[in-house]
Formats: sequence, C-alpha cells, structure tokens
Amino acid sequence: MGALFLSVPDTEVVGEAATGEEAVARVADLQPDVVLMDIQMPGINGIEATRRIVRDSPHIGVVVVTMFEDDDSVFAAMRAGARGYVLKGADQDEILKVIRAVASGEAHFGPKIAVRLMSFFSAPKLVAPAEAFPELTAREREILNLIATGKNNQEIANNLYLSPKTVRNHISNIFTKLQVADRAQAIIRAREAGLG
Repeated sequence: MGALFLSVPDTEVVGEAATGEEAVARVADLQPDVVLMDIQMPGINGIEATRRIVRDSPHIGVVVVTMFEDDDSVFAAMRAGARGYVLKGADQDEILKVIRAVASGEAHFGPKIAVRLMSFFSAPKLVAPAEAFPELTAREREILNLIATGKNNQEIANNLYLSPKTVRNHISNIFTKLQVADRAQAIIRAREAGLG
C-alpha cells in the first residue's frame, strides 16, 4: 500500500506496522493524521487496534482498508471509531478520496460500502438483531450484562447462585474473548452493544 503514495505529492508515509499491537504503538509514537488499518492482523485484530488508537488519540482518523465488505465488518469498524472504510480492490482515486476526507475531519466510506449502509438502514427489519457478542456463552453474556450494570464479583455470584471463583473464571473468559484488558473496557464494550 505504501507504494501507492510515492507518486502523490500531498501524502507521506510516516510508518508501517505488521501487527495490531505494533500499529497501536507506532501510531502513539508517530501521531499521523490518518491510519490505514487492515482488519486481519496478527495479534490483536484491526478492529481492536482501531478502538485503542481512537481511544488514545481521538484526533487521528482511521481508515479501514480491507477485503471484507460484510455488514458485520463494516459496523464493527464503525463502532470501533473508524471514520473511513474502503475495499482493497478500490482504485487509487477512491482510496485517496477517502483518506483526504478523513484527514480533513469527515467520515467517508467508499461507494460500495455506502450502498451497503443505505441498504442496511432502508431495509425493513423483520427479524431481531443478531445477539450481541455471539462468541460468548449465554452465561458469559449474562455476567457481562451484570458487570455493565456495575455489579462486583460477589454481587454477581450472589445474583446467579455461583461461587466467586466460578464468576472470576467466567470474567477471565469474557476478557479473553472480547480482547479487553480490564473491567472498564468490558463495560464500555457491553454498553456500546446495549447491555447494562
């Protein structure tokens, strides 16, 4: 992707990263105007890397550049704070248009993604939305909901008639599956999904 910008006078590539963790660290050091983020990255994925970058440096615009145009990927990127989303097969003009828009503080999604968004929001909703956090078990979702309401481990254990150790094990599994470091991050993710 870096080669794309060699011939463009008003852009400069200030760094590259191979993993999600490296991307977060490089962005913190370099403070670029715009970050091009791939969803599929080793370590933490591009969605979680985007979330961390936007949390730590909200002035930096993240553009997700990916092969995935499914609704789940698009909305996960938007929820994480990406201000742009463009497909890898897009031509140079389209990619630059999205980058320039995001650099000037706008949100911009490539034409194919814009069509998908319009379809999604204009389609009649005949079925209930997909359950939040499908990677969690029903019990883990129940515990995450209680965490999001502000309950501590002992209160959760009392509420669900579980031992505190069992609750701790479930919470550890939740943190791992959601790729969060602590309770505060878990609460934010849960509330963004409508829990709590």
